Order: sequence, then structure tokens, then C-alpha cells
Amino acid sequence: MIDVNREGEVWVFAEQHGGVLEETPVELMSKARHLADTLKVKLAVVLLGDGVKELCTPLIQYGADKVYLVEHPLLGAFQTNSYAKVILDLIEKHKPQIVLCGATVAGRDLAPRVASAAKAGLTADCTDLQIGNHKIGKSGETHENLLFQIRPAFGGNIIATIINYDRWPQMATVREGVMPMPEPDVNHHGVIVTETVKLAQDDLPIEILQEHKRAKKVDLKAARLIVAGGAGVGSKENFKLIWDLANCLGAAPAATRPAVDLGFIDHDHQVGQTGTTVRPSLYIAVGISGAIQHQAGMAQSQKIVAINSDPDAPIFGIAHYKIVGDLNEVVPSMIRAIKEKGIKD
Repeated sequence: MIDVNREGEVWVFAEQHGGVLEETPVELMSKARHLADTLKVKLAVVLLGDGVKELCTPLIQYGADKVYLVEHPLLGAFQTNSYAKVILDLIEKHKPQIVLCGATVAGRDLAPRVASAAKAGLTADCTDLQIGNHKIGKSGETHENLLFQIRPAFGGNIIATIINYDRWPQMATVREGVMPMPEPDVNHHGVIVTETVKLAQDDLPIEILQEHKRAKKVDLKAARLIVAGGAGVGSKENFKLIWDLANCLGAAPAATRPAVDLGFIDHDHQVGQTGTTVRPSLYIAVGISGAIQHQAGMAQSQKIVAINSDPDAPIFGIAHYKIVGDLNEVVPSMIRAIKEKGIKD
């Protein structure tokens, strides 16, 4: 644990694999930039790896005022022990007030290890971050400019705001897709701070012989049009309607967690609290009741069309266009209309 440091920087762990930056920490930099500006401190990123100096330039263009660069042959492949050791050393040396990681596989592994060793608090899977003041009790002390760590809780039934006023750094992981990707600014200037570390083979408890990474079958975050199906579609065979409508529109097929759990489609297509967060121009929800867990992943879509036989389905509460009817009749009609329009054009 470090002392409360009001002048401390805001840090983002710049996760990379094989010299390629992950998208989630880059998305996170847009929010981190706002937090740093609000606190009137520097935004810094921590970049670990081997031969990754060339990544400093895009990180600065994405808004970093400072890049802490640590290169070492033993940091070439991600391992929790070695990465946590280096980050802990940097935290003790520079005393940031906020440390943020993307809620990726690596981030969810690394952040708790760092927080535990630093005896600091950690809020996982945040969907928003804000700066605010907090008063303890009716007549207690007011703590200013704290990190409000906002995330769904109790199965997504409430939105909790979590603070950490005395055990710093304030730490959080942030889910992918919940922050907009920042636009690079080639005129933004920053500095590169090269740090040296002492690492030995003993700091790496395992040896990585081979690394295999499977690409996702669909990139939902980049999709402009999405057609999603829920458990109400009824069966894997009937889910073909979702694929057919998506193909007609040139859209990406997606699903709710219940539809994935029922085996209608695989997890790569899941939208929601435990899936991908999306912001398409058009989101068509078919047979989706609209549980808050699903809404958390798609409510920021520009236009939402909902098709459901239940007029009281929660999804209609956020939909811009509502179609009450049997999806087995509505979706084929939509497909025919789209195809006919295509022929006329």
C-alpha cells in the first residue's frame, strides 16, 4: 500500500501480445484521459515487453502524457508473476493515485495479483469511472476527488458505486467495449521514461513452450448492424432465422447469454454483461426479453428494433421501434421485404 498521493498520475496498463496492442486498454485511455484532466494530473501508461518501444508512439497519440517503458527478454511473453513484480516496483517508485487495466483475460489475472500485493482495493469489470467527492457518515470527513468505480452488482440488478479513499492506489478493471475508442492525435506530445528492472528466471514459475491464440469468429464491437436472438427464438434450428435476417442486412449475428447457454450459437456472439458490449447503428433484438444483464451490453445502440410476442417485455422500454408479434411470422416477412427491395433497386 502507498500513501494517499493527490498529485499522483492516472495509469493504464498498456497490454500487448506479440507487439500488438490490445483494444481494451486503448479504449480505456479515452476515459483515463478525462479522469486525468479532471484531477489535473498526467496520464501515463505502463508498457511491458521485449522489443516493444515502437508502441510508445501510438500510445502517446492516443493521449498518454508519459509512457513507462520496461523491456526485458523475460517480459516477452505475458506471465503474471513477472509482470506483477515489475508493476509493483513501478507503483512503489512513482506512487500513482489510479491504476486501470482492461478486463481482458490477462488483465483479470494481473490486476488482482498487483492489488493484493499492494494491499490496495480493486473493483473488477467496471462499466464506468467518474471523479467525485464522498462524505463518510452524517458528520464525517469529506474525501474529495475520489475514483467512483461503477459496475453492475447482484446479478446486474443494481448499479453499484465503489470507492477507495484510504488504501491506494485506487484500482479497477474495465470491461471491453464500454469506452469509445479514442481518435489518435498526431500532434499530442508525450515523453518516454525507460525503466530498468531486475528479473531472473526464478521470477517466472512456468516456461511457455508454445502459444496459440484463436481469433474470434465475429467482431461484434466493429459491427454497424447487429441482429441478436434470445432464448425466445426457441431452438438452434429456429435460430437460422437470425442468421438469415443478418445475412440479408449484411449484419453480424449475436445472442443473449441464455441463447448461448442453450447452445443456439457460440460464446463469440454473446452480447451483454458477460459478453461483448456493442454500439451499432442498428440493433435488432429478436425473442429477447431484455434483462438488465443484456441491456448493459447493447443499450447504447443508436437505433434498437425489438421483436417480441410479450407487449410487456423489458426490451420495449429501451427500443426505438417495437414490434409485438410472433417472430416466426415477423422475421420471414422482414426478410421477404428486404429481398424484394433489393431486387427493385
